[in-house]
Amino acid sequence: MKNQVQLCTYVDRLTGGGLKSLAALLSGDLAGVFGGVHLLPFYYPIDGADAGFDPIDHTRVDPRLGGWHDLKRLAGQLDVMADVIVNHISSDSPQFVDFLEKGAESIYAGMFLTRDKVFPQGYTEQDLTALYRPRPGSPFTEVTLKNGERKVLWTTFTSRQIDIDVSHPQSRAYLAQILATLAENGVNIIRLDAVGYAIKKAGTRSFMLPETIAFAREFTDEARKRGIEVLVEVHSHYRTQIDIASQVDWVYDFALPPLVLHALFFGSARYLKEWLAIRPHNAITVLDTHDGIGVIDIGADDRAGLAGLVPPQQISELVDRIHANSGGDSQRATGAAASNLDLYQVNCTYYDALGRDDNAYLMARAIQFFVPGVPQIYYVGLLAGENDVALLASSCVGRDINRHHFNSAEVTAALQKPVVRKLVDLIRFRNSHPAFSGSMQVLESSESSLQLCWKTAAHHALLDVDLATMTYCISHSDFHAHEEL
Repeated sequence: MKNQVQLCTYVDRLTGGGLKSLAALLSGDLAGVFGGVHLLPFYYPIDGADAGFDPIDHTRVDPRLGGWHDLKRLAGQLDVMADVIVNHISSDSPQFVDFLEKGAESIYAGMFLTRDKVFPQGYTEQDLTALYRPRPGSPFTEVTLKNGERKVLWTTFTSRQIDIDVSHPQSRAYLAQILATLAENGVNIIRLDAVGYAIKKAGTRSFMLPETIAFAREFTDEARKRGIEVLVEVHSHYRTQIDIASQVDWVYDFALPPLVLHALFFGSARYLKEWLAIRPHNAITVLDTHDGIGVIDIGADDRAGLAGLVPPQQISELVDRIHANSGGDSQRATGAAASNLDLYQVNCTYYDALGRDDNAYLMARAIQFFVPGVPQIYYVGLLAGENDVALLASSCVGRDINRHHFNSAEVTAALQKPVVRKLVDLIRFRNSHPAFSGSMQVLESSESSLQLCWKTAAHHALLDVDLATMTYCISHSDFHAHEEL
């Protein structure tokens, strides 16, 4: 993976078109800005129960976006990351339809995880209470097969996303076929979506078990054989990222977005500095994603008796500040208020979370780009996008507030905004300055300041943030923009 800023985007929501339109933008107005692009699910269909995260066919590009030849052409220009949804498959998938039709006679019968498979001796209320849940309600859905037999299936997210038994041969074959298809078409990085829920085991939380980490490690080994690097996506206590980082190629730094907000809101870099001292460096750094701003990632795990990175009261105040800055829009899009799949995230654009303050926004991005790892910027964040309250009202899905559908005219206009032009300049600097190929040191400073310094033998780049005055500056050695990291 290139040590350059990546774009994270839905194919159709940035330009209003497909893969060709996106490629034209990335080789046109955004030429040379990004080293890679994370294409959020482009599989058939992109408009199912969960915005593409419930594919009917993982090996087919949604024809409305183009075909594999279009993706392969894009991969010839940039690193391309794609999602592999390992926990579940669409209820409309051929495999599940075959199971509904044929029952036990279906070759896919063992592919789908039933409640009885995990609890063969039955279960207690305590067993169900112990389960780690990303949403309210039951993790089970009852279906009736064509022969009248009833089955209770695991459905971690929605009733249309059927959990698979990742240990079953048919599941393994299904996942291997996905890997082969992606590798054949130039994808060189994959993101394991919802992998934390992939293993269920009676008497446990059924989330991020030792067996889950072993599965992620095995899957990573298989991907590496095909020249593919693996990013694991897990929202959980911060120790989880540290524990799994040594087993895979990349993890997300999901603690960074709320910690940066905390530093800017409270005028204190204390907790951010503490995290910088212990976090894994093989991280994709983000401030915003297609999901919400994580809270669980800096909070305590009371069940395990683990303290968080930030005291609970300050986390509550942090969330309240986001709601206030967004004029209450984020509150209407968060928690049980809008059919959320994850109760532990705040749904809001990062720009709105900062009250649409250009200076604070650019300061946050500068911090992100100076933190070790490969930075990724979400398409709404790239354009300093605002909360899409109309889409939220239409869909009643909380996360849609940060999933605006831009058309080409909107993109052209947004790229001319001063804050976006400065952000693009900052991205180009992060991509080209040779100091970022060296090592980073957090310099000694007061609690209200943050100094991050990158150095090689010949070059340096220093970010100096003063949280008391909400000012920052970047100083660096001279370099030629064509020098490669």
